[in-house]
Amino acid sequence: MLSALSIRDIVLIDRLDLAFKKGLSVLTGETGAGKSILLDALGLALGARADSGLVRHGASQASVTATFEFQDPAPVRRILDEIGLDAEAAGDGPLLLRRVMSADGRTRAFIDDQPVSVGTLRRLGDALVEIQGQFDAQGLLDAATHRQFLDDYAGHDVLLRKVSDAHAAWTEARDALERAGSDTARAREQEEFLRYASDELNRLAPQAGEEAELAALRDMLANAGQVIEGIGQALENISGDAGAEARLASAQRVLDRLTPRAGDRLAGALAALDRAAAELQEAEMGLSGLAQDIEADSARLEEVDDRLHALRGVARKHGVEPDALPGLREDLARRLEAIDAGDGALERLRAEVARARDDYAALARDLSASRAAAGKHLDADVMAELPPLRLEKARFTTLLEPLAEANWSEHGMDRVAFQVATNPGTPFGPLNRIASGGELSRFLLALRVALAAANPLPTLIFDEVDAGVGGAVAAAVGERLQKLGARLQVLVVTHSPQVAAKGTAHWRIAKSGDGERLATTATALDPDERREEIARMLSGEVVTKEARAAAASLLQASVGA
Repeated sequence: MLSALSIRDIVLIDRLDLAFKKGLSVLTGETGAGKSILLDALGLALGARADSGLVRHGASQASVTATFEFQDPAPVRRILDEIGLDAEAAGDGPLLLRRVMSADGRTRAFIDDQPVSVGTLRRLGDALVEIQGQFDAQGLLDAATHRQFLDDYAGHDVLLRKVSDAHAAWTEARDALERAGSDTARAREQEEFLRYASDELNRLAPQAGEEAELAALRDMLANAGQVIEGIGQALENISGDAGAEARLASAQRVLDRLTPRAGDRLAGALAALDRAAAELQEAEMGLSGLAQDIEADSARLEEVDDRLHALRGVARKHGVEPDALPGLREDLARRLEAIDAGDGALERLRAEVARARDDYAALARDLSASRAAAGKHLDADVMAELPPLRLEKARFTTLLEPLAEANWSEHGMDRVAFQVATNPGTPFGPLNRIASGGELSRFLLALRVALAAANPLPTLIFDEVDAGVGGAVAAAVGERLQKLGARLQVLVVTHSPQVAAKGTAHWRIAKSGDGERLATTATALDPDERREEIARMLSGEVVTKEARAAAASLLQASVGA
């Protein structure tokens, strides 16, 4: 709930700090005293559009801080998580929404001193407070919000999640079918080319890394004469009459003769020479084999060159590197398989779409039936509130209209609208088109009372909801507001003494000073002051004994209510 409101340099307000409690708080005062300024200031803290004219004349900036406290911080924590703020800010302590506006109209927004965008501030503010004026119901006059109001009233959270999940599954199945159909259609348009390209690649049978191997082999074969000549020279240096093998053998013989004299000291050197001799023999065999292979492969140069040319040519045709040809071959094969199996796959996907649609429709019909039943209960609850508000002849109905399948959504398959008829025999119509100003206020109040138990907002604010009514009707309005205050925190700006008497807390808004020193003040009234204020509201500038007696009677009646 809203626990405090601190205002600095807003219009006529220099410095004002208000502390609010649970229940119904009333704000009264003469016309022009500044009651609407308080609501404008609160609106700023909740993310409403800023107007530089709100900055007090002579001040460089204005600021408003709204403080909220919660019995259950979990809903606020979820919103803070969604907007990326520290959820611990909504722990057991208060939550602060602050707006600072410069004289040039620029504003900054903060949530618990963390800078945020105005849109983020407004999103959180909309979840905490609703300000309702005679012609501004912040949702109730907008038929687009009626479905959510009815669902909250009916407690449809679980059923709505099921419907939403089923709609998501249906949408996913339709998307998969659409993609498969498009892919198959495109593939069939290219089928002749795909089969030709696939046959060409199958005949070519490219292998990963083949181009690099062929390029290296071609380079070697193109220079086979030089390579063979070099190998011959190397073999002569290894095994010729004066080659490494002969010299190595000569060294071994010399050391063998010295062994009796040197003993084991020559054993390591002899073993190394033995290994060297074995390595030379292996090198000789390898070079001889390579020379024979090159001589044998020398006739393959044309074949290798043709293969390399074919690989590179097909790769250029498809706009890929030669090493990508094996993957392309597999892709073409899959696409052709999809064409061959396309009809069967599409039929399976169509069956999945049909099943998902049936699942969604069954749940959505359950939701529609529950909405219809809840609508009847809501109609009865609202109708029960109308006679005390002197709307005995009026009627209220919750209209459910089925939507075309193209408009089915995660919210179900029907549109919800609250409608009224003010006189017998007249047709039902939208609230703001059928009811007059005074009737509209009372209809909205009756609806608010009926929806109070399901209202997710902790704080409701009414700006002169009793405008245009008086006497018994004003008393009935006060009783409805008092009834709302038993469930929620309610603040009401009023000119009606009957409404003011119903409050559990009472603030008097007034102007003080003169000339350029005018300022708006707010005073929390004690019982005696409150009786005097209500007497003023009853009699005007001159407060009579009769007015004070009537005020005392109204206050006493409110205590007993």
